[in-house]
Amino acid sequence: DTLSYAAHIAPQVSDDIYSIDGAMKVGYNWKKGPFEMIDSIGASNMVERLEASGRPVPDMLAKAAATGSFYSIEDGEINRLTVDGSMVTVERPESTLTVADLKRRGKPLKRNGSASIWDMGDDILLVEYHSKMNAVDPFIVEMLVDAVDMAETGDWKGIVIGNDGSNFSAGANLGLVLFAVNLAAWKDVEDFISAGQDAYQALKYCEIPVVAASAGMCLGGGCEVLMHCDAIQAHSESYIGLVEVGVGIIPAWGGCKELLGRLRDFGLVPEGPMGAVMKAFETIGTAQVAKSAEQARSMGFLGPDDKITMNRDRLLADAKHKVLELSTDYEPPEPRTYNLPGETGFTALELAVKDLAMSGQATPHDVVVTRELARILTGGDTDMTESLEEDDILEMERTAIGWLGRQPDSLARMEHMLETGKPLRN
Repeated sequence: DTLSYAAHIAPQVSDDIYSIDGAMKVGYNWKKGPFEMIDSIGASNMVERLEASGRPVPDMLAKAAATGSFYSIEDGEINRLTVDGSMVTVERPESTLTVADLKRRGKPLKRNGSASIWDMGDDILLVEYHSKMNAVDPFIVEMLVDAVDMAETGDWKGIVIGNDGSNFSAGANLGLVLFAVNLAAWKDVEDFISAGQDAYQALKYCEIPVVAASAGMCLGGGCEVLMHCDAIQAHSESYIGLVEVGVGIIPAWGGCKELLGRLRDFGLVPEGPMGAVMKAFETIGTAQVAKSAEQARSMGFLGPDDKITMNRDRLLADAKHKVLELSTDYEPPEPRTYNLPGETGFTALELAVKDLAMSGQATPHDVVVTRELARILTGGDTDMTESLEEDDILEMERTAIGWLGRQPDSLARMEHMLETGKPLRN
């Protein structure tokens, strides 16, 4: 009835069905507009159903059945049915761009089962994730490295990382990790962690700028890739966070080092040895997730110069514009150095966690996981007089996740998350 009504009332509302579909998707969060749904069902099938039930067939639906559908594709462009039954090209603003547009107009430069590299135009590469929930797996890591290699050896001005999915990335592929663990393929898991670190570092120090276009969930490894880009063009509804402790591990693709550095660089914490350490420990240790792009800025996931896009269809175009701006006289960032408090800072964080455990706010395995996190964020065996390089913190991340990943309670958390979608409080 709803779809039939939409076809009946459309001529009185607007002669542009594409705009009606867009309004229903944006205004009511529909996955497809009414005329897109009718095309999925088949306009002729809709007519047959209405006639079989003795209900009137709207004129516009009858015209769609006669022409075959409400929409068609010609020369890579979308055509829509008009009120008089003719087909016209949908006029879209130049400021809108989606991966679907690129797919209609051509083929990817490179593709595997989880990711593709596209030419966005104006000498910009786009890396698109298309795995389930856009979870990061070795194929995505491989494609990120390939994009950097292509960009640095060819005449490209920049790289955008983004997609049309509801979620930018839900993090690392836990199912794949658990499968390897059950086979005792620890070397493969360790190689996956190392490859992710290397890929994200390659993005950060690429010879051309890299911009991420975030939308929906950007969790765990999906959050970490954002923090390694030169800039983030975020959709307003971006839910960003380092949530690894919920599955019994810690961020190990550079999330710890990047959050420490960003909190300090963006002036979000007081000066001193413990300012960034305490804030990062709170954010990661309690798996905080920003409920909007603006909140993500206050947490250090977005920088002060990162921009926010309200219209999802404009996100990739805005990201492309941003990377073109950065490409002029671009120079990669200088590696950070870290002066961390070492054992004294670790002891302070450990005491805080013990207090939470005694009050029932932290579970036994929370204590185990946050102890490893505290060791990384305070620099391990160091003090404020010594400087640590990024590689030093990356090595601590690898060591910690390698140990935690072998703990039965961490594996139980991963399995529970995959089965129920909820964290296990063990």
